[in-house]
Amino acid sequence: MSRTIKRGGPPPRRAVNNRRRAPKASLGDRLIARLPVSEETLRRAVTWTLLGGVGAAALSLATVLGVPQAIGVGIAEAAGRAGLEVEQVDITGLKRMDRETVYAIALEDQPSRAMLRVDLERVRERLLAYGWIADAYVARRLPDRLLIHITEREPAAIWQDNGQLTLIDPTGRLLAPVDPAHMPDLPLVIGPGADRQEAGYQALLAAAPALKPRIRAATWIGNRRWDLTFDTGETLALPQDGAAQALIKFAQLDGARALLGKGWVRFDLRDPAKLVARKPGQDLHQRLQDDGSADAVAGNATDGGTGNETTATRARETTRVGEA
Repeated sequence: MSRTIKRGGPPPRRAVNNRRRAPKASLGDRLIARLPVSEETLRRAVTWTLLGGVGAAALSLATVLGVPQAIGVGIAEAAGRAGLEVEQVDITGLKRMDRETVYAIALEDQPSRAMLRVDLERVRERLLAYGWIADAYVARRLPDRLLIHITEREPAAIWQDNGQLTLIDPTGRLLAPVDPAHMPDLPLVIGPGADRQEAGYQALLAAAPALKPRIRAATWIGNRRWDLTFDTGETLALPQDGAAQALIKFAQLDGARALLGKGWVRFDLRDPAKLVARKPGQDLHQRLQDDGSADAVAGNATDGGTGNETTATRARETTRVGEA
């Protein structure tokens, strides 16, 4: 008896995983993955950064070679030909200065009249270098106007040095020459360095306002003190220290006794304890007491050997300078 043997099918094969194991992510990849931007956005940012660096380097090289400047000049000149050109300069704020002077300063050394080529800051710097100008505002008004507003300095006195007369402001800044035939009604300060003492001189005058209108000239002596000359011809020698107090004392004495215009030539207050006065032709001086009485004292009124004259002639000459 035959036996039929049934064979089963081949044993099932074990499935083989053909997928390769993914490589382990690097630390840089893990950090990038945590950024709040996509990888594509980050890649673009890096690309533009590199391109920007290359462009900046190229622009720097072009600047050294003058390429942008040439392009800018060309554009400015083309705009000028199209109508953006300085045709009118409007100047305001002038009191004493000549308009043509400001106009010439503003357009000095301009390479062209093209509006876009006008260096406003450079124009302002040139204006501020001029003695009369304390401040300046410069602007464009397209298409063809340049606006300039000037703030002038105020003259405070006339400075005389070596026969030359010059207007100065309260700080001693030189403003303009003065024609002796047309002297403005301003105080006259005389001598080397007197211009640099203008602020102190104004403070001195403020100490005795009653005398200020009567002072015709002031001479700076030895770079240390003042001699004041009055409109009646007398000269008052003030001390180096305490000049304001001495001037106040003289104003009080003049108010009590009317010293000015009474024939005296010179008053000397360099010694704060006494006032020494001199009349023409006297070899002795009179020491004026606070009560108005006078005592004769010997001596002279020279200024310590500085060589400054103290005679009546010198006083009259100084007065004539002030009147000139």
